[in-house]
Amino acid sequence: MKIGISLINRGPLARPEHFTRVAQRAEALAFDSLSISDHIVVPKTMPSNYPYHPKGEFGWEAARDYYEPLATLTYLAGQTKTLRLGTSVLILPYRNPVIVAKVVATIDALAGGRVFLGVGTGWWEDEFKALGLPGHHAERGPRTDEYIRILRNLWREENPEFAGKFYAYGNLEFSPKPAQPGGVPIWIGGHTKRALRRVAELGDVWHPIGLREPAGLTPEELGEKRKTLHALCETAGRDPAGVEIAFRCPLVFSERDRQLMQGTPAQIVEDIQAYAQQGVSHITFDIPTIDFAALMTTLERIGREIIPKVG
Repeated sequence: MKIGISLINRGPLARPEHFTRVAQRAEALAFDSLSISDHIVVPKTMPSNYPYHPKGEFGWEAARDYYEPLATLTYLAGQTKTLRLGTSVLILPYRNPVIVAKVVATIDALAGGRVFLGVGTGWWEDEFKALGLPGHHAERGPRTDEYIRILRNLWREENPEFAGKFYAYGNLEFSPKPAQPGGVPIWIGGHTKRALRRVAELGDVWHPIGLREPAGLTPEELGEKRKTLHALCETAGRDPAGVEIAFRCPLVFSERDRQLMQGTPAQIVEDIQAYAQQGVSHITFDIPTIDFAALMTTLERIGREIIPKVG
């Protein structure tokens, strides 16, 4: 099992010196990866159905100093040597896909082939509007699919050409290519049937977020969705074994309160093993805290009490 950490890139912990310390310490503790989430702007009027809180609530103040993920990955590439760096997830239809392909290829070339790109469709219509892209919200699914194909085309082809519904190009030079042969691995977020179909048709890794709203995704629930994913892979003409699963969830050490990924180190190891039995090969942990010392203490405990037992 590979273990990753989700960097807190917003709110009171969002400081460059914190980013450097977390990344370098994670690397020293043998974490496999570090990932960064994405919002470009945060409208102050939240929708009543905010999906990542049990009561649909969110305070926009907690999203102050929201660092852009690709720029932050570039910074961290220069602060680390072996840690894999990626997004979890980049909202692809917010951005021009040719520019995304260029930026990500450049980071991967500079970092020596350590980048992965987690992508999602987005959900927040007001953010699309604020970016001057109101029509993209309704088209975000088809756009995401086409943009992924554009990334693959530009990363892999010596003479890239493309003609789609939203973009067309040809007779151009695109370089540098990513350092990784075949391009940067694409992790696809989401847990719906449409997201699973996107993984089966276009992704290298299925990257669902669970154990928090709006998805539980216990090992058993994830296992059922894995069956659906495998069937969709076969329909798409792909070997299901070629698609990995990278799960993301919160982790809390506790001697009293017991839930999935919340408990003693031994209990958390058991939880990780339960997910491994369902085909998960990578788990990225969120550390829910706004205290930097507590964050670093939990990071140390994962590195010393969890990774040696599951890696």
